[in-house]
Amino acid sequence: MGRIFIPDEESFPGTADAVVIGGGIVGVATAFWLSRAGLDTVVVEMRDGLSTLTTPESIESFRAQFTEPAMSELAQESIEVFESFADMIRIPGYDIDIHHQGYLFVTDDAAMIGDVRGAVEKHHELGVTDSEFLTGHEARVRFPYLSETVVAGTFRQKDGWLSTHEATQGLAKGCDAKFLVRTEATDILQDEQGVCGVTTDRGTIATRTVVNAAGPFAGKIGEMVGLDLPLEPVRRQRVFLSQQSRVPEDAPLTIDIVRDAYWRPETDGAYIAWVDPGEPVDDDPSEDPYSDPQFAAIVLERLRHITPFWEDVALDLKRSDVHPSAGYYVYTPDDQPLIGPTPEVPGFTLNCGYWAGVMLSPAAGRRVADLVTGEMDPQDNILRPTRYAEGIVLEGDSFLRGH
Repeated sequence: MGRIFIPDEESFPGTADAVVIGGGIVGVATAFWLSRAGLDTVVVEMRDGLSTLTTPESIESFRAQFTEPAMSELAQESIEVFESFADMIRIPGYDIDIHHQGYLFVTDDAAMIGDVRGAVEKHHELGVTDSEFLTGHEARVRFPYLSETVVAGTFRQKDGWLSTHEATQGLAKGCDAKFLVRTEATDILQDEQGVCGVTTDRGTIATRTVVNAAGPFAGKIGEMVGLDLPLEPVRRQRVFLSQQSRVPEDAPLTIDIVRDAYWRPETDGAYIAWVDPGEPVDDDPSEDPYSDPQFAAIVLERLRHITPFWEDVALDLKRSDVHPSAGYYVYTPDDQPLIGPTPEVPGFTLNCGYWAGVMLSPAAGRRVADLVTGEMDPQDNILRPTRYAEGIVLEGDSFLRGH
């Protein structure tokens, strides 16, 4: 079983087969698979616990409705892991509170009907054959809270959400890795062979393999080995609204693809959020990003167009029921993660650049382990960091970006 602890002089590990920098769900999933592959694995996390910055500030959801082949592959594999989680981590009965209430993308713009239908056709081509195209009428019959203005949508019942806390802790418990919290990586050492160690504020760990899974801080970690990684951290906010009886408890995660606003039910309330296209890149991300006081009002104004009941919610909302928070998405030039070794620095591997880290983490972590151990040829990994220099352009559809 993995051990999560604050190391002292006696317990600090001086060596490791692999060191993962970053203790979010992506880093923990990476450590899980490296450990399962037989590597003595250490995770260094600067905060007080695992998955305490960006992971828990997501909507904690997963979907297979991707039009990008590389993302779809990781998503489908990750969902299989989530659906058999207790068996995978070998802890009978372990519960990650999975909800298959679906993902519903809708539009009230008739000009987008063809794009929405085309997205479903692409889902089917990629093996997600239970994704459905819905006309506006079909969507309203199934989800009566939708506005009369909705003209089309996509839906998959087996998409949904889970507890990221339980998933992260389960991955940690289900392996033999060591998880060092309150331990910050301050430098990465190199010699003529490549990576040879990680210096932290508690000591140095000798290793020949380092995985950069540092989320919004991955760019800073890259600078330690002289790499300028194409990563753009962007603050993303969400709001939990408590005590909201008008929110249908059996609703799917519902997304307005015109206004980039979305919501889903949560115990006694709902999460609401908006992907603000004008949010600037944060070149110096904070451990505790702030939330705008007016963010909830902005999101509610956007949500009422496709789900009018939110207007009534807004009229009766009490300040004590509004709980804002913020984390980060990290974007790459093609909005798809960087996974795999960096030829410039032998022993330095990336697993970063996520706006969809929760939903892709199990499969991405396994891929990193396969690349590190040689089970996978780097050229078979389309998400390799060298793809931009190679002139590879990955296809995607922007209206499904960031949810």
